[in-house]
Amino acid sequence: MEHRPRSRVPFSSRHPLPELLATLKTVFGYDSFRPLQEEIIRDALAGRDVFALLPTGGGKSLCFQLPAVLRAGLTVVVSPLIALMKDQVDQLTASGVAATFLNSTLDAASARARLHGLWQGQYKLLYSAPERLMLPGFLENLRAWNVQQIAIDEAHCISEWGHDFRPDYRQLATLRDHLPGVPLIALTATATERVRADIVRQLRLQEAGIYVASFNRPNLTYRVAAKAGPFDQLLAFLRERRREAGIVYCQSRKTAESVAERLRGEGLPAAPYHAGLEAEARARNQEDFLRDKVRVVCATIAFGMGINKPNVRFVVHYDLPKNIEGYYQETGRAGRDGLPAECLLLFSAGDVAKQIGFIDEKSDPEERRHARQQLDGMVHYAELATCRRTALLSYFGETWPMENCGACDNCLNPRETVDGTVAAQKLLSCVWRAREASHSRRASFGLGHLIEVLTGADTERIRKWRHEQLSTYGIGREYTRPQWQAIGRELMRLGYLRPAEGEFPTMELTEAGLAALRSREPIAITRPEPARVEEATRTPSRARSSRAGEIACDEALFETLRQIRRDLADERNVPAYVIFGDVTLRQMARDYPTTADTLRGISGVGARKLHEFGEVFLRAISEHLRDHPRVAFLD
Repeated sequence: MEHRPRSRVPFSSRHPLPELLATLKTVFGYDSFRPLQEEIIRDALAGRDVFALLPTGGGKSLCFQLPAVLRAGLTVVVSPLIALMKDQVDQLTASGVAATFLNSTLDAASARARLHGLWQGQYKLLYSAPERLMLPGFLENLRAWNVQQIAIDEAHCISEWGHDFRPDYRQLATLRDHLPGVPLIALTATATERVRADIVRQLRLQEAGIYVASFNRPNLTYRVAAKAGPFDQLLAFLRERRREAGIVYCQSRKTAESVAERLRGEGLPAAPYHAGLEAEARARNQEDFLRDKVRVVCATIAFGMGINKPNVRFVVHYDLPKNIEGYYQETGRAGRDGLPAECLLLFSAGDVAKQIGFIDEKSDPEERRHARQQLDGMVHYAELATCRRTALLSYFGETWPMENCGACDNCLNPRETVDGTVAAQKLLSCVWRAREASHSRRASFGLGHLIEVLTGADTERIRKWRHEQLSTYGIGREYTRPQWQAIGRELMRLGYLRPAEGEFPTMELTEAGLAALRSREPIAITRPEPARVEEATRTPSRARSSRAGEIACDEALFETLRQIRRDLADERNVPAYVIFGDVTLRQMARDYPTTADTLRGISGVGARKLHEFGEVFLRAISEHLRDHPRVAFLD
């Protein structure tokens, strides 16, 4: 979807479509644009401010890289992470584009050499962190370096309403004063409508072209599994994906360390990543992951933003994220190449309680309220029985047009709806009787306490309020506590229960709940499923056979080409995907190109890469065909 106000500058006529497509193919190796790329690029070339929200893997970088190749002068790219700068510069250099970065990793001699090149006009793109960009001396240099555009990546970092606000980004608001004639392009993959408006306001974008692509990632499969021995669940999941790379997100540094250590003990190449590691260790672990030396990174949310590794085949959330924006962005790091990838969330009521505990430590009441709202949205997503894709897109204001997405657990294996009248009556009655027995309007009780009453627990709080004497005490032992948690939250979603106003998360009946309790009206609920280890280990067969983006190919040839790619990457000290991505290798292993002309037709093979790497891949394909027959594929 897209909204574009009337332009104050007409589309540039100096770059007709054939020229854009020729540059796209020759430099970047692609035959066609992804949705909205052409429109954004044309606005950028016309000197217009642009706001672009494209999903991870949607091709944001090309929107400023291709205009930089075509125009004279320098494009400055603001990036929050050192790793992203090096990664993109490596890929641009491999494609024959003059690009560089300036950051704290450079020694004095390297920094001087790059500055000299900037003064000589040798570069098309310069990557810089926001704090360096806004230094007075650096701003003076920019005015002398013929800057033609400033691209602000991860632009949501400028908004305090976003999930990843960074104070350093706020300084960028003054760019209009320092470089008044230079157009800005702000790019992000994750922003609600409120955050989008804040970005435009903070950066003072003028009559900007506003582009908002669909948030849908069709190649991702979303699943949630109840926690039941999470490490065993994770281990089983990884053992089914021994050749694939992925990220395991953990809530704490300690968990990230321990999970990585236990995985290594099981013979799986894994490494931790979190802000508490020494900078050298953190950089080494990240680099090993980018170069496929480490298959799994166990990380806190410190890891991932701007990581351009396209062949991440899975993201596992070992613990519950704080909000949907963070969850969406983290899952978005899977499948950037458009090939199928999996997103698994392990969920438990205990994780919810932990997050509530962290929220309660916040001193600002408004901040606590906002955090609770965000957490409630995340819990709702984890527990819903309907399409998860629909829920994710709805959060960002987008409507999913189909009833069944075919790529989430609830659509692939719909959960059974059962008569939950008895269970609902037990819980609603427990809320009512606990409140009445307290003889106090102030006495309200959280869902956890009510479940302990239903399951007959012996706790100090139950004894204090004499709730062991309630008629509802112990009448709910047919369900486990996690199952009662799911029933309670479903009754909240159905409008029978609600959290009471106040500092603590207590339960009260709504008017509908009170009416249902009195009338004993039938209530249908999703069958409360017991947690099972095997829930997390397998992708349903239908998901494997029909997921979007699947490229059938000669798997033996693909593995041969992948090893060649890794050897070339190691020789050049760059990640493997800088040479070619998995999509390119799979197309080679499907189409069997044996000449330069046929190889040139493969997506991702530009002129520079064809010249530098073409011969070795063509030779490998020809050798493979001497010993193996071609595999036939159904279109």
